[in-house]
Amino acid sequence: MKYIEGGICAARGFMAAGIHCGVRPNKNKNDLALIFSEKECAAAGLFTTNQVKAAPVKLDIETVKGGKARAIAANSGNANACTPDCDENAAKMQAAAAAVLGIPAVETLVSSTGVIGQRLNIAAIGEGLPKAAKLLEHSPQGSDAAATAIMTTDTKKKELACVFAVGGAEVTLGGIAKGSGMIHPNMGTMLCYLTTDCAISPEMLKKALKTACGVTFNRISVDGDTSTNDSLIILANGLAGNPEIVSEGEDFMTFTAALTELCTEMARKMAADGEGARHLITCTVSGAADEKEAETMAKAVISSTLTKAAIFGCDANWGRVLCAMGYSGVEFDPNSVDITFKSAAGIVPVCKNGMGLEFDEKMAKKALSEPEVEILAAMGSGAGQATCWGCDLTYDYVKINGDYRT
Repeated sequence: MKYIEGGICAARGFMAAGIHCGVRPNKNKNDLALIFSEKECAAAGLFTTNQVKAAPVKLDIETVKGGKARAIAANSGNANACTPDCDENAAKMQAAAAAVLGIPAVETLVSSTGVIGQRLNIAAIGEGLPKAAKLLEHSPQGSDAAATAIMTTDTKKKELACVFAVGGAEVTLGGIAKGSGMIHPNMGTMLCYLTTDCAISPEMLKKALKTACGVTFNRISVDGDTSTNDSLIILANGLAGNPEIVSEGEDFMTFTAALTELCTEMARKMAADGEGARHLITCTVSGAADEKEAETMAKAVISSTLTKAAIFGCDANWGRVLCAMGYSGVEFDPNSVDITFKSAAGIVPVCKNGMGLEFDEKMAKKALSEPEVEILAAMGSGAGQATCWGCDLTYDYVKINGDYRT
């Protein structure tokens, strides 16, 4: 597997565009993205587990049941959720996008992200879609324009693509994503769109997506909030020419492994770009009874407000880590736990068999000052291991969210 340029447009047959249509007041910010395949695609999607679901999510859940799609239209600046006309506006957006692309509405998916409870400017989207359709291009620039159009409080564009071999053919997989706040399993305030030219059935595509999401996007947290609009969608148009993947086997495993690796990098980008964040926190729990228990404890650590605050302050307060593991709901022997902080600046063991170790505070501060900090917790009770990702809690997080709407 090799990473390449091109993002959402790297795979054969996919085009994208992004423009400012007027949903957001800032005319310098793209707010409407359009993604299109020249050929019908197998489609799969995973969506928010929040009981309060935005209208586009509810519409997409039904649309993707058909297993086929060719296009995605997405806006930022407004969630199109919890307003009297939100369902109607989602349907209008779907119909308008389908019309400008000359495809059936049932082959068109829609997404929105932004403020909840405010009416969507559907007129602006209706006027913008024809303009976006004219700008569709199979190029890194098309991907870049779409990637920036879905950003809200993100400070960095999230875009990746890779190539790998399946069934003797070169397959390309690419994607764009947004996510910075309201990030918590499952799946975070995220929109993530993936495209591939791999030939794969809708059933196997959904299976691969669930597998990849389970160990990537479902293992990140920024602030403990799960959004109304989370959407993870993948389209596969088959133009790579590989034998279609219709069952489990070597080709399916290869595709799933590549998808998981790309989603891992996307998830890390989201966690690192958490609202106000200065540190990416990577927590790996090893030696647990099984993978699920390791994941549960690692999630508790990266979600712990006190741990996040300690990392912000570059304070090796390892007691907060052990404490979070202790309230995670997993039964374990605290006297068997070792904890280590690690970064590019060094490795600092701080706990052995559940008891504190003497360590150099200056060295620890230096290690915790790096952009990425790893927390390693070894349990010594099994073979279970899992890694989760989060970020520190800074003053800027409160500033960003204190007046997000106004």
